[in-house]
Amino acid sequence: MLSRIKKNDSVIVLSGKDKGKQGLVISVDQKSGSALVKDVSVVTQHVKARKAGEKSRIVKEERPILLCKIMPICPACKNPCRVQVRFHEGAEKARMCSRCKGTF
Repeated sequence: MLSRIKKNDSVIVLSGKDKGKQGLVISVDQKSGSALVKDVSVVTQHVKARKAGEKSRIVKEERPILLCKIMPICPACKNPCRVQVRFHEGAEKARMCSRCKGTF
């Protein structure tokens, strides 16, 4: 099965507190149906010092966002698009923009 969203895709957030933000996909987890998107869904976590000599710190990190809440951006037409799957010679699958018919 060909994934609608892959690593290093440019995506836009459709709903939630980060609606309208754009970012690059860092990783995709098909089993849980989520993806990590750079600079989207950033949370602040206070980490307590556990060992002697270690300092407490504040860490900002991305949390996974559901795949149904993000949409890929076509590199050709620069618009959010639905992804179609097309077959090429040799039974190769390719992802295609539903608007401009460009592959990515």
